Amino acid sequence: MIHFSRLAIPVIKLRMNMTTPPKLVKIALLDNVIEAQLIDSILNDQRIPHMLRSYYDTAYDGLFQVQKGWGEVRAPAAFKETILEIMESIRTEGPSVD
Repeated sequence: MIHFSRLAIPVIKLRMNMTTPPKLVKIALLDNVIEAQLIDSILNDQRIPHMLRSYYDTAYDGLFQVQKGWGEVRAPAAFKETILEIMESIRTEGPSVD
């Protein structure tokens, strides 16, 4: 049987509060899976915390993707301008091939 001291519980709570992930907000809509993969790769390379959310729903066989777009990119609000600049660059110039 494992016994915990009374002091262990506040320490565990403190650690949980310190590692709480930042709140993710909707930054932009993604047009298709290729754009989603490209933006994911760039954000990973720049170590920008983010999450891609697809609008695909198996029950409706992708109906929402036709209406709303492929999905969305979510990230902490502090990175909004950076992500929007990256997406604008991708959409206007396309990826650079060197």
